[in-house]
Amino acid sequence: MTTLRISQSAHLRLTLLASVAVSVISANAAHAQTASTPGAAPAPAVNDVIVTGTRQTGQKAKNSPTPIVVISGAALQQTGQVDLRAALEQLSPNITQPVYVPNGGGFKDTLTIDGLNPDQVLVLVNGKRRHSSANIGASAGPQQGVTGVDLDMIPVSAIDHIEILKAGDSAQYGSDAIAGVINIILKSASQGGSISTTEGQYETKGGFSRDLAGNVGTNLGQNGFLNISGEYSGHDHTNNRFYNPLDKLADDRDYNAFSTNREDLSVNTGYYVSDDLEFYGFATYAHRDGGQFELPRNGTVLPLIYPNGFTPQQSIAEDDYSITGGVKGKNLLGWDWDLSSTYGSDFDDIGIFESANTGLYKATGYTPTSFHLYNLTSTELTNNLDFTRPIFVPVLPAPLNISFGGEERHEGYDIGAGDYDSYVDGGSQAAPGLAPASAGNHGRDVFGTYLDLATKITPQWQVDAAGRFEHYTDAGNTTNAKLSTRYDLSPQVAFRASFGTGFDAPSLAQEFLTTVAVGPTSASGLLAANSSAAQSLGASRLRPEQSTNFNIGTVLNPIPNANVTIDAYQIDVRDRIVAGGTASGAAALAALSQIGFSLGGLSGNQVTASYFTNGAATRTRGVDIVGSYLQDLADYGAVKWDLSGNINDTELLSVVKRSNGTPSLNAQQEHWLTTAAPKFKFTAGGNWQGEKWGLSLHENLYGPTSDELTNYSPAGKVLSTTVFARFNEGIKYTTDVAIHYKLARNLQLSLGANNLFDAYPDKVPVGNQYEGLKYDIQSSQIGILGGFYYVNVSYKF
Repeated sequence: MTTLRISQSAHLRLTLLASVAVSVISANAAHAQTASTPGAAPAPAVNDVIVTGTRQTGQKAKNSPTPIVVISGAALQQTGQVDLRAALEQLSPNITQPVYVPNGGGFKDTLTIDGLNPDQVLVLVNGKRRHSSANIGASAGPQQGVTGVDLDMIPVSAIDHIEILKAGDSAQYGSDAIAGVINIILKSASQGGSISTTEGQYETKGGFSRDLAGNVGTNLGQNGFLNISGEYSGHDHTNNRFYNPLDKLADDRDYNAFSTNREDLSVNTGYYVSDDLEFYGFATYAHRDGGQFELPRNGTVLPLIYPNGFTPQQSIAEDDYSITGGVKGKNLLGWDWDLSSTYGSDFDDIGIFESANTGLYKATGYTPTSFHLYNLTSTELTNNLDFTRPIFVPVLPAPLNISFGGEERHEGYDIGAGDYDSYVDGGSQAAPGLAPASAGNHGRDVFGTYLDLATKITPQWQVDAAGRFEHYTDAGNTTNAKLSTRYDLSPQVAFRASFGTGFDAPSLAQEFLTTVAVGPTSASGLLAANSSAAQSLGASRLRPEQSTNFNIGTVLNPIPNANVTIDAYQIDVRDRIVAGGTASGAAALAALSQIGFSLGGLSGNQVTASYFTNGAATRTRGVDIVGSYLQDLADYGAVKWDLSGNINDTELLSVVKRSNGTPSLNAQQEHWLTTAAPKFKFTAGGNWQGEKWGLSLHENLYGPTSDELTNYSPAGKVLSTTVFARFNEGIKYTTDVAIHYKLARNLQLSLGANNLFDAYPDKVPVGNQYEGLKYDIQSSQIGILGGFYYVNVSYKF
């Protein structure tokens, strides 16, 4: 069976990481110790002071006029997930992640809020904008054309807590904040630390995983701190064997998910020169080697080289880093101020091996079996200057907090071409390389300024207002505003509401990157909107997405240690950027030929091409419910009960028509926008911690989804872009459980399972299984690999 090739440089980096961080390797454990003293449970996270969605000092989540959820680092570790994206999906009901993204797009780990795109979620680290991944989803589906922030480039061991603002906030933060904001706050402890290891795998599908992580804090003299975290995470290929009934192959084939090895390092530091002046900095670095099996080719494709067939494996060598330096102070003519610069970069070297260029072999009698396909580099340099101060106004019961500032950002996106053999004569099997016509260096500058006002009209009534102007050198100007308010009827009952406008600028990848995915019997191209190939099919220059969002909710504290929030929302997105304008046959072949790509033996009716377009307007409505209760059991410890849920629905308000009068989206693409995400998701359970033993148990309920499937058998219109087969995915349940035992005061053993009872998605009809893939990876609510079972050992010092 084909295995992932791990370079010597990857082993060297791992050895170096282990030696630099002997005790640096953190508590990314599946279920780390949840209390500082035996028999005690953690306090509800809603009491934590927040810095997201507000510029007021000392604001708490429970008093916020907008819905904010605070997730502690301990809660992340209790999920048993070693990847940050998966942990957040398990903890927050309105966060989802794609089940599986083929053709290299799944090497990055992005997530969505309320069923919107990862590009529409802003990610901050310590309040500073995080750079996007360079990698883009190539294959058709809800994630096609998405870049987003790769959360797994940040070690879980480095995280103190995460603040999730579940409302659009472009007025404060700018582009990407249509669906919400995720602010990752790094640990800043100046003493202590932890180390942990986690190992596990899927019950019958393999996929052995191992994780080693740690964290340590130390003083910098008497006035500073240095906190370092490190992590190694490795995942082997999973093995999901299947039989393809369409071509009547006698043997099973292997269909395997990703294999990765990743090393992460994080540093957070600060130093007080005086009570009024602090220098600070933080940085992350991650390297990932990964491999993904593509669909197999049988022995008739290239019998002299692969007599038994072959399964190409796409590979990635990725380096991702970010560094922030800043200085902040107090009492500058009465103002608090913060000056910072952040530089982030993601470099992806994409290749494929155990492949072949069959067109080149036919022409010359020779083909390589390994190819460099292309390389991508995404960079962002962001400079911020912020001022804030409270001003006492005699007629107001609280100070008027005034904040203003500016941001300058340069974004770059570089595309490098592949080997000549990777794109000539049809290119390498499964994933052809990029021709020089698609390569180039691209960039833009962004300038923004904002004003934020917050105060109380009465002791019970608070009001926040913000406005922001931004200029993009490629996408023009945008002005956005936000108004939020909260009224406390009593200490037990409060109401809150917000209204805002937002925007999401097209990514440079959407403007300039072209990708092609090739299967055994079909090929699809996703064309850059600014390319002549896309324009030949009717594409035009991309505009920013525009949004309007409403939120209204209530906060209830009915009894001590209990908290319930209920928030309803509506998000309208206009000029939504989607992959549309799909063409097939001769038009698709002609467009792909303009970018230097030929399709070898595939005919026109097996080929499609699409491009990015401002093709639709959508409306997303939903309700979030979050409740928790901390129950003291005296000598038997304590239990934190929790219930959270999200009800979500997206409807299509309009679809833009192309110049020939046909809609930009077909029925399949419309369903990816409206029904691919679950209609609801609920999680209920609790965490019990006694003196020695602990138990975490949660039940997850996923609502139905639906899709319009492509037809692959003679029973339907094969590979049609207009006629599809409706497929409805039923309600799904999964159970997550973990048992932990304190072997010593600071040493804990945990055994756990995610998806304990090995639940799977529904199977699609045979005529809609591409090459025997029996699940619909576009609309499945849960993974296609079943239950995952693990053991963890963690130590705190």
